[in-house]
Amino acid sequence: MNSLELRAKGNLHIQQSIEERNPMSENQTQAPPPISPSPPIAPPSGTPAPLPPDEAQARTWNMFCHLSALAGFVGVPFGNILGPLLVWQIKKNEIPSVDAHGKAALNFQITVTLAVFVSCAIAFLLAFFCIGYLLFPLVILIGLCGLIFPIIAGIKANNGEDYQYPYSIEFVK
Repeated sequence: MNSLELRAKGNLHIQQSIEERNPMSENQTQAPPPISPSPPIAPPSGTPAPLPPDEAQARTWNMFCHLSALAGFVGVPFGNILGPLLVWQIKKNEIPSVDAHGKAALNFQITVTLAVFVSCAIAFLLAFFCIGYLLFPLVILIGLCGLIFPIIAGIKANNGEDYQYPYSIEFVK
């Protein structure tokens, strides 16, 4: 046997093993299995239904009214007042709830700023009598309130709830 006959015999053997594995003839076509539509995925029972875009946008801007006060803590001079003031002035006519949240955030930030300045002045003046040093922790506590309460208010606003800041003087009505 020459090499061509061996190759043909080997190819015949390979071809037979392929046909044994594939019982379909070449002219038959097999239809793909039918695709059944998957059942719709229901949201878990603990999560609320998605909000319409207008409601979600209003909640987001309400949250920005409160959280924009944090600009004062990142180095913007009077950013704690300018942040809520700008968001309130830009969006108060488009979204009615921003008017209420913006006023509340602005009033609280003005109150905090005045309280910090007044308590600093009193602590400085009383420091000459060795009493004022006891008031400097009060200044730090007021500053922490100016940081913590806007975060709480921002979370509540994003949940669609109103938040009343404690000890806030109503400067803007």
